[in-house]
Amino acid sequence: MTLPGSRLLDHCHHPLVRDLAWILLAPDLIAMPWPGRPSRGELGLGDDSLLAAWLDALEAAPDALEDHLAPALKGRMGLYHERLWQFLLDEAPGTRLLAHNLRIHQGKRTLGELDLLYCRRHAPGPVHLEVAIKFYLGLPQGPGAADSQARWIGPGGADSLAAKREHLHRHQLRLAGSPEAREILTQLLSPHSAPGLDGPAPALAARLAIPGVLFYPWHSPLPAPREATPAHLQGRWLFARDWQRLRDGLPRDTRGAWLHKPHWLALPRREALLPLRDLEARLAQHFNAPASPVQVALWHPDMGWHRVFVVDDDWPRQIPLPPYTSVSPT
Repeated sequence: MTLPGSRLLDHCHHPLVRDLAWILLAPDLIAMPWPGRPSRGELGLGDDSLLAAWLDALEAAPDALEDHLAPALKGRMGLYHERLWQFLLDEAPGTRLLAHNLRIHQGKRTLGELDLLYCRRHAPGPVHLEVAIKFYLGLPQGPGAADSQARWIGPGGADSLAAKREHLHRHQLRLAGSPEAREILTQLLSPHSAPGLDGPAPALAARLAIPGVLFYPWHSPLPAPREATPAHLQGRWLFARDWQRLRDGLPRDTRGAWLHKPHWLALPRREALLPLRDLEARLAQHFNAPASPVQVALWHPDMGWHRVFVVDDDWPRQIPLPPYTSVSPT
């Protein structure tokens, strides 16, 4: 599925600016019973010309963005995604970052962290935003019903959409409403740091941004998981043994790229793509022995962009257990 606003992404050349543009444009994977992410209008970037000018300014002077993201370029992709949001909320014309990774304690026990706390220019009360970026591959067989979120697992087999959704819903998104969080927020959020706040910190309405891609099995039909947004980004996954059959069905002169973390967000510019034979040679070498899954991007004028995860023939080596508490809409 094509990224909404892809013309704006094509406008960008710097890979970090492209990733920042991607989180502004990419839809969420699922719609949970919580308010969604701040809109482009809230960020002060609702008009395409305003956003293009803002991105142009970053392209012309990317030092601040590069410095902010440097500590996350070799770490977890989740950390890289968080730091993109930190920069966005602090630099966008309509918002200001108040705090991030705010630890909430109960005595000596850490209850968790609030990802982001920000305020809006025209509504200065503080807002709590949780962010997660996920790339899940769907399993044609179990666990659960065909549309179960438990069937969608990470490429490493360590987590699932069901488990992530449950953790967000039952814990992370409720954390700011706890007495412990209210106490810390009252100390943190003074009228000086958050204009419009007077007295004890109010209960914060949590919001969620969860972009990413759902990869459907190439070899078998599978419906979308429950709560999937209609516009969620999609790819395909296949076993290494099936690569040749996939390749034989691609248009002549298809080109591609091997995507390396943390740059799984914005797809590369077309001039950076390799001939398919070069990409195929690297894949053959990689899967000559038991190997980790690989995400590639394929492009041809007649078919546009396709994201593909190639996995070992014995994948998955483990399937995460469904969460103990059943996933429910509320």
